[in-house]
Amino acid sequence: MTKADIVDQIADGTGLTKTETEAVINGFMTIVKSALTEGESVYLRGFGTFKAQKRAARTARNPRTNKEVRVGERVLPVFKASQEFRDAVESRLDPKDID
Repeated sequence: MTKADIVDQIADGTGLTKTETEAVINGFMTIVKSALTEGESVYLRGFGTFKAQKRAARTARNPRTNKEVRVGERVLPVFKASQEFRDAVESRLDPKDID
């Protein structure tokens, strides 16, 4: 599913125009990005939490040369689904059906 698909489904379900719906989705994404860049978490009850998480420095290996490479510490955006969300997905999907 793409952003355009989400816009279409929300517009159909709410009566908003596609332009209005896209503006709302863009606004949501901007707010989440802004909050994470400021070190805040975004919690949506029943859905999950977006947060910035620190990844420690580590040693990796270049698969072509087999040489060790040092990867520095970094901060990545992560999403943790709520238990309600996980239960909903698990109850409807069979693991054998997922690629």
